[in-house]
Amino acid sequence: MNTIRKASLLQKRRWRIRKKVTGTALRPRLAVKFSGKHIYAQAVNDELGTTLVFLSSLDADLRAKKLSANISGAKSLGEAFAAKAKAAGIESVVFDRSGAPYHGKVKVFAEAARASGLNF
Repeated sequence: MNTIRKASLLQKRRWRIRKKVTGTALRPRLAVKFSGKHIYAQAVNDELGTTLVFLSSLDADLRAKKLSANISGAKSLGEAFAAKAKAAGIESVVFDRSGAPYHGKVKVFAEAARASGLNF
């Protein structure tokens, strides 16, 4: 019962954020999701419904580093995502934290991406 309530509250937070945050071709939405083991990040153009850049801790290069969904993994993935996005021609994004509070690993991911050159 309690897990169902938590999941519904998380979904409400996601919807509340998504009402305000939309990605365009010039400024895509950087959606980040932390599961129990892995981290997923993607830059999305919501006008066309397309993913421009995707990176996760399951990627072959990052899998060799054995990243997990913690603060050190978030920092490494944030830097790698910023490099991949800049290579794809993305300079500026809108950050979507997917309902997670902006502290801890979410904040570290965002700061690492900013330090590597993404503007948001």
